[in-house]
Amino acid sequence: MNRPFNFSAGPAAIPEEVLQTAAAEMLDWHGSGMGVMEMSHRGKEFISIYEAAEADLRELLAVPAHFKILFMQGGGIAENAIVPMNLSRAGVVDFVVTGSWSQKSAKEAAKYASDANVAASAKDSDYTTIPAASSWNLSRGASYVHICSNETIHGVEFHELPDLQALGSDAPLVIDFSSHVASRSIDWSRVGLAFGGAQKNIGPAGLTIVIVREDLLGHALPVCPSAFDYKTVADNGSMYNTPPTWGIYMAGLTFQWLKRQTEGGLSGVAAMEARNITKAKLFYDYVDQSSLYVNKVAANCRSRMNIPFFLHDESRNDAFLAGAKQAGLLQLKGHKSVGGMRASIYNAMPIEGVQALVDYMRDFEQRQA
Repeated sequence: MNRPFNFSAGPAAIPEEVLQTAAAEMLDWHGSGMGVMEMSHRGKEFISIYEAAEADLRELLAVPAHFKILFMQGGGIAENAIVPMNLSRAGVVDFVVTGSWSQKSAKEAAKYASDANVAASAKDSDYTTIPAASSWNLSRGASYVHICSNETIHGVEFHELPDLQALGSDAPLVIDFSSHVASRSIDWSRVGLAFGGAQKNIGPAGLTIVIVREDLLGHALPVCPSAFDYKTVADNGSMYNTPPTWGIYMAGLTFQWLKRQTEGGLSGVAAMEARNITKAKLFYDYVDQSSLYVNKVAANCRSRMNIPFFLHDESRNDAFLAGAKQAGLLQLKGHKSVGGMRASIYNAMPIEGVQALVDYMRDFEQRQA
């Protein structure tokens, strides 16, 4: 089957090998006589799937032993409420707003924290930059500092996580890594909690991953539902309520796929990071020399995963999208809040897909001349 290349921002493309395995096991998982969606989440069959997925994720992301890995529901948007319900006991929470998602996070946290302080904002640059860490107005005694380490809509990425201690803050760093989880390594010495929806780099919508330092457990506000209390979830091995079993299974298959990836002598996430750097460079190098297309994000914080771009003559947008679809290049329309185009080139997007997009863009530009 010759599948098109899917550039959707999420739910996004899943590795073909993963889909093939899931299809083969749909009716009968490993001779159990049951499909994964039919299993009890407390049965030995699913527990083995869960334990393998958790162990593989810990290995892939080099998660230290003093962090708990939680498999939850609700997506990144629900975590915008669940995080402050668990961590905002001190009342003040700092936000660095670099795009739509961190903006949403700050707005939601204000419902639970006494002060959702915007310590820095890139609004004046139309969210095309990341404010220098030295300019952040961090609060004394904040419960945590929140960043979206990759902004899916505006295409801005922290290529290095901030060192809050160097900035004079003792607060834990919370990162929303929904749209670049497993695409690069993480410096866990700088992170207190990381969360992300699975539907971009890990699997289908419905699963949310939370990786939280153990000392941050047990501080939930009284208003926090039991099913969203991180300590309760951790104490029950993500089985306090019925977890998203199919999402966990699919994530586990993706983790196994990631472990098999190699690139230039590297493997796993390191291999994916090298591959993602190559894919992003291929795309940005073409756009930067083009007279028809433009990417407005500052070069030092361009996302490797989500690349918004615009045609200088936007009257040609519809023709561009129609031609792309005909060429087997799908879901390139930009988010409605910013317009233009967007190519999401997650782990599952092969370099051949990026090359096919660049070739089409070049051909379209030549035909417009």
